[in-house]
Amino acid sequence: MGWMADETGLDKCAANFVPLTPLSHLRRAAQIFPDREALVYGKTRLTYRAYHARVSRLASALAKAGIKPGDVVATVLPNIPAAAETTFGVPASGAVLNTINIRLDVDTIGYIFDHGGAKAVFVDTAFMPVVAKAIAVMSGPAPMVIEVPDPQAGHQPTGSATLYEDFLATGDADFDWVMPKDEWESLALNYTSGTTGRPKGVVYHHRGAYLMTMGTVVSWQMVLYPRYLTIVPLFHCNGWNHTWMIPLLGGTVICCRDITARAVYDAIADEGVTHFGGAPIVLNMIVNAKPEARRPFDHIVKVFTAGAPPPAATLRAIEPLGFDVTQVYGLTETYGHVTECLWHGAAWDNLPAEERYAIKARTGIMMPMMEDIAVMDPAMTPLPWDGTAQGEIMIRGNSVMKGYLKNPKATAESFAGGYFHSGDLAYTLPDGYIKIADRAKDIIISGGENISSVEVEGALMHHPAVSLCAVVAMPDEKWGEVPCAFVELKEGASVTEAALIAHCRSRLAGFATPKKVVFQELPKTSTGKIQKFELRAQFRKT
Repeated sequence: MGWMADETGLDKCAANFVPLTPLSHLRRAAQIFPDREALVYGKTRLTYRAYHARVSRLASALAKAGIKPGDVVATVLPNIPAAAETTFGVPASGAVLNTINIRLDVDTIGYIFDHGGAKAVFVDTAFMPVVAKAIAVMSGPAPMVIEVPDPQAGHQPTGSATLYEDFLATGDADFDWVMPKDEWESLALNYTSGTTGRPKGVVYHHRGAYLMTMGTVVSWQMVLYPRYLTIVPLFHCNGWNHTWMIPLLGGTVICCRDITARAVYDAIADEGVTHFGGAPIVLNMIVNAKPEARRPFDHIVKVFTAGAPPPAATLRAIEPLGFDVTQVYGLTETYGHVTECLWHGAAWDNLPAEERYAIKARTGIMMPMMEDIAVMDPAMTPLPWDGTAQGEIMIRGNSVMKGYLKNPKATAESFAGGYFHSGDLAYTLPDGYIKIADRAKDIIISGGENISSVEVEGALMHHPAVSLCAVVAMPDEKWGEVPCAFVELKEGASVTEAALIAHCRSRLAGFATPKKVVFQELPKTSTGKIQKFELRAQFRKT
């Protein structure tokens, strides 16, 4: 179907077919934007010419060190220049990039080294001790360690391994990058959080990452020369693929090692940041920043937020401060964001504030690089767009992982029926916009009634004293389980348990109202997600 009767000579060749890869963006930028600022970190300023040369040296050094195409090279790095350079340099050597969460424990890092088969690892000096312990618990061959000091952050080299700059010095700036012969070749290996067992290795291909970079430019309505702040960790979905994307536009990646409100405001005021991504917790941090941490700026900053549905109250509070926030949604298995809450301009601009921010908190519609995203029932029948019928978000498109490394059973289960099964429960509104109801594991079933923890959290966030909250199921003799709210208050604020419960009762059905409120600091991942499994564990201890 679709083939002409005579296609003699109409074959793929080097002139008309090149495998898609995000590596192309930096190679092109070095030619088109050689003198533009590419990478910034404090006193470090790299042009595209210098950035490309360092990436080339890195790729060359890896090849000279015996790294072969298809080998896995890991990193344990915060958002510093070396993290951006390895994002390009590792795959430019033909190797597969495995970025590891810097907050993981020794045992998990050791497991990832073993499972992924890392041949080398780039390690920030601050994490050298934990990596040394992780290597000690490995069952397989230890990776070669390259230490990455960060004097600007006060991390001087330990001298216990080859230093990053010395390693780069062994490489050639004119190294011919190892570009993929097939866009299905593996580009990166990312591990899931592993909150219910060992983390799974998610494998990305070049095609998916390339299309993710192109689709993001369209959805974020980006123009040339953006200045992007790396709040999303580069170890999380490879920074949502943004570091691969920015050279496409001749933009600047501004590295942010420690995420604080002051650091964000300083970067916007001093470096002219125009875009960043982050979890709702980052938005909350900006909203609740102390006066001394704030800086004035004269432009609107575009923000993608993901990780959990942002409460409408948070969106209402941050936008008057100069931030234009768009909710996006995705998973590690989808390279990051694959839906967006595309705004309908004037049609929605003039709605009452409460309704406008409720719309902004929607999960949205699929982004341009995706083929289909729908809410389906267990039989994989699409559910009606009635704003009520709940099912699982199913995803199909080029920016979906190749599968789980060395786990064909889990891969087959996640792809059953020709879609990726997200595990997220949602409903579709009459206009086609999806709204997440909850993770399947987070739904609270109380006396036969399904309670969305997201909905209860949204009600809590409307209280002026609440900074952050999480709602989980608490065992109950009568109802089976009931909602329990864990709440972090704003600095200097106070409210009683009874007052918060009454506040929720004014917004929710009685059965959905929290039956208990616990005031404490909430456990969070390095990407700002609240770790509900730790909160649930408190009930198992009692």
